[in-house]
Amino acid sequence: MSASEAAAQLFVIDPITRLKPAKDTSVALMQAAQRAGQRPWICTPADLSAAAAEGGHRAWATAQPLTLAPIRFGPRGWEVPSPWYELGAPERLPLERFTAVWMRKDPPVDEAYLYATHLLDLAERRGVRVINRPAALRAWNEKLGSLRFSERMAPTLVSSRVRELQAFTASHGEVVLKPLGGRAGQGVVFAAAGTPGLRALLELVTQMEALPVMAQAFLPGVQAGDKRILLVDGEPLGAVNRVPTGGEFRSNLAVGGSPEPSALNAIEREICAELGPVLRAEGLFFVGIDVIDGHLSEINVTSPTGVREIESLGGIPLADLTIERLLAGS
Repeated sequence: MSASEAAAQLFVIDPITRLKPAKDTSVALMQAAQRAGQRPWICTPADLSAAAAEGGHRAWATAQPLTLAPIRFGPRGWEVPSPWYELGAPERLPLERFTAVWMRKDPPVDEAYLYATHLLDLAERRGVRVINRPAALRAWNEKLGSLRFSERMAPTLVSSRVRELQAFTASHGEVVLKPLGGRAGQGVVFAAAGTPGLRALLELVTQMEALPVMAQAFLPGVQAGDKRILLVDGEPLGAVNRVPTGGEFRSNLAVGGSPEPSALNAIEREICAELGPVLRAEGLFFVGIDVIDGHLSEINVTSPTGVREIESLGGIPLADLTIERLLAGS
């Protein structure tokens, strides 16, 4: 690191040109790291590598140092200067040179993503703090992970068999069908027992029974919102309620959901108290859970979002609190 020996954190992300600084949680976290005196560096999963040599293995990254301009919340929203970042020259560095490595690449969790987590495993074995823990990223599918707390969920079935999914739909009347590899509400569909062509729809979403999908009993309470709660080291630090708009049943901000400020109610605090110790034990430091009408819906571990909305609506400096907790525990 030419500014090399300075404290620094590495963020493994999608290409920075794709990030939207007024909305992106990764940008908020990088800014907070910079404010805490931790130089942010960035790379993509393709920039990770490993080498075996006498004395053992090392994981490396070809990364670039990042300098971020201040982005502040004003009367018209987040005020983003142009340009909002400056990149330094790339350097090939061992991952143990970083205070922490953040794996913030968006899904899909495909082969390239999984191989990147294996390379990050090598760094973790040499004492590098990787967030979230690579093994946990592989183990916790964001839909299936919730089943570890099934008593907190709406009635749910995961299956690739059309007949089973039909029977579940008939039993509950109205359901939501979720692809297990989806994100931001993509591919989530509503179906009812009387939906014309239901069997064809189920064949489509299961790819002719080749892939399982998650079916959940539809919760009418979603019209009041789907709450995103961010847990840092097992503790809930903030929440934002996302309300469906324009006739949509999906409330994800990426599909037009409207954010509103929100505090946690008693049931949501119970859910967080139950999940917190498990997430902490698994090395899931930064997690976003979704709760609809008191029911756990998803546990998001790959690149949870919501920081910008929580900061602007609730006045909580969530990114700074996150980095503060990370440094206190490192």
